[in-house]
Amino acid sequence: MTATRLFDRAVVRLSPIEDGEDVAGFLQGLLTNDTAGPLPVYAALLSAQGKTLFDLIVWPGGEGEILLDCEAPHAEELVKRLSLYRLRRKIDIRVDDTVGVHWRKQIGDGAAPDPRLADLGERWLAPVSGEDMAADAEWRAHRLALGVPEGRAELGDVLWLETNAVELHGVSFSKGCYVGQENTARMNWRQKVNRRLVIVPLDKSEEKRRKAAYPALGLAVDHLRLEAIDPAWAPGWLAGSLSPVE
Repeated sequence: MTATRLFDRAVVRLSPIEDGEDVAGFLQGLLTNDTAGPLPVYAALLSAQGKTLFDLIVWPGGEGEILLDCEAPHAEELVKRLSLYRLRRKIDIRVDDTVGVHWRKQIGDGAAPDPRLADLGERWLAPVSGEDMAADAEWRAHRLALGVPEGRAELGDVLWLETNAVELHGVSFSKGCYVGQENTARMNWRQKVNRRLVIVPLDKSEEKRRKAAYPALGLAVDHLRLEAIDPAWAPGWLAGSLSPVE
């Protein structure tokens, strides 16, 4: 059996528990991307200052449901955070342990291309099985080789646009307000994205700027000013966004 399950990922299910309740509309006012359009999409839940709290992939579910493909260690925390915003809305929010997240490099087998970058491969959700085999290590090596950061360890507390969210299709500037929208939109329109998360060789990493390190891969994730980024570290999808703002 081919290893495809990402055990480091979990699924949070949002379900309407009353006729007429709009789960997509609820998320539309919270997440950075358009949850009312075609899914899946990459998005984040931010702080009021526009810093990253959770990054996730939004999937369609059945009967008005939405599924969130998120980090397993922080899934319950995401549920609690979303529940704070629910107020009196009739929406059930919970981790669904019966559904797993799967990934493979190949494109074109019927699953969904990763909404961030086609080269990342494709993902799908499927019922959990005792025969599922872990692909987490292969996935991590693949995405880091492509220069794509992910998760709390790498993105946490970084302004969303500094995580390369625009280039990775993780933000909509036309859908209306969401948590952290004001600062995010201001940075975009004023072109004030002066720092970036970049995957760098571990021996070139600056400890003070480092978010995460992967010694086995010889790589690190650094949060650097644009002028400090060696062009050789920039993947093709990011290279055009690394010119310092005048």
